[in-house]
Amino acid sequence: MNWAHLIELLAAQQSLSEHEAETLFSAIFDGGVSELEMGGLLVLLEQRALTQPELHGVLAALSTRVFHAAAPATQWRPVLMPAYGTAKHQPNLAPLLAISLQRLGIPVLVHGALSGDGGVASAYLFRELGIMPSASFAQAQQALGAGQTVFLPTGAVSPAIADLLALRARLGGGTLARLLARLADPFGGESLHLIPASGARECVMLQSLICETGTTALLFESLDGDAVVDAQCRPAMTLVTEGAVRPLFDAEATPRCAHPLPAAQDLKGTAQWITGVLEGRIPMPAPIANQIACCLYGAGYAQDLNQAKAIAAVETGSLAAA
Repeated sequence: MNWAHLIELLAAQQSLSEHEAETLFSAIFDGGVSELEMGGLLVLLEQRALTQPELHGVLAALSTRVFHAAAPATQWRPVLMPAYGTAKHQPNLAPLLAISLQRLGIPVLVHGALSGDGGVASAYLFRELGIMPSASFAQAQQALGAGQTVFLPTGAVSPAIADLLALRARLGGGTLARLLARLADPFGGESLHLIPASGARECVMLQSLICETGTTALLFESLDGDAVVDAQCRPAMTLVTEGAVRPLFDAEATPRCAHPLPAAQDLKGTAQWITGVLEGRIPMPAPIANQIACCLYGAGYAQDLNQAKAIAAVETGSLAAA
């Protein structure tokens, strides 16, 4: 195919069809487009939001280039946490959410980059907390079956996404690459997928997409693109499942007074702070306790949100969760 023709279409502010987007990104993911052409295409695509047909086409191309995992044999949905946020404004608290859920018996798969993007990378934090990245997809599958919290590097989930993120690092920008990384789904729709949106417009677009695909996701806005909600000011959280939209928590207008958070760039300080929360020496931030309740409900651990709130309050010691 003439990639220059597609560049001309995008430069002229024209949209690609679903088929064109799938064909183009299949070639990009498979290395069939030169880096120069890829850079030009990505810059043009990042100047505007993807249309729904374009996004469907891109995800269709991606779905066949993601390794697929079987959901562990439990009565609850596993929780899928993409770790591609920048953690620039707040510390990276992904391990706190993941370990809290795993302690309740819910399988958790976290996937992300092995290095940071402005903040402390989840891989570093998990390692500091004694959880090493899985060396292979098979090892991750075995660990999930054993009830362990699993961190899987991007390259083991999808080499195509890893290559796209590497290109983003060289060229700058990268909104589209991070969005696709967050949407990569090794469970093929059989999980509770935590999906952070970068703003209200993207949140609406993703809600429509999730409704159309019929998967189950917890959707919320995140300034840094983190899969953990703001620990000081809760965003709205919405469960989307089988095409139905269920608002669970409204957004808070002002931040709550909370225990001081560690510095965003402090690896050891953040790990020690997370350990303090898990051991009950530091209060669980109320917004994260709320997110735990949402996950318990969305994963099928609790029959309704009120029961999920009560369980989260007991397990985290946070009355705010209820």
